[in-house]
Amino acid sequence: MTMADDTEKKLLQLCRRLNAENRRSLVAYAEFLAGREPAAPAASAPIPQSEPGPENESVVMAIKRLTRVYPMLDRRKLMGPTSDLISQHALQGRPAADIIAELEIVFERHYRESGDNA
Repeated sequence: MTMADDTEKKLLQLCRRLNAENRRSLVAYAEFLAGREPAAPAASAPIPQSEPGPENESVVMAIKRLTRVYPMLDRRKLMGPTSDLISQHALQGRPAADIIAELEIVFERHYRESGDNA
């Protein structure tokens, strides 16, 4: 596991412990810090502005919200990670807030890695 993987894992663990309002604040602060970094060549397109979900948002509603925020993404490529997270929620009982936080990361990561964001 690389240092970046360790950092992402730690950040995700901390994010899961926060309520929805504090998660939005954390994302806003991370965006602020990222804006201070020199732009990486692959990150030429800005990340779409995420619309905050309601306090008791369901996992399905979060997926619908994220597909509105990231309409340029190929939904077929998101099917695997999204299905895994839905299964963790429905079958293993993981809290919706945790799943939604991870879904937001999955959509943003897929956006950054896709070449369709220019």
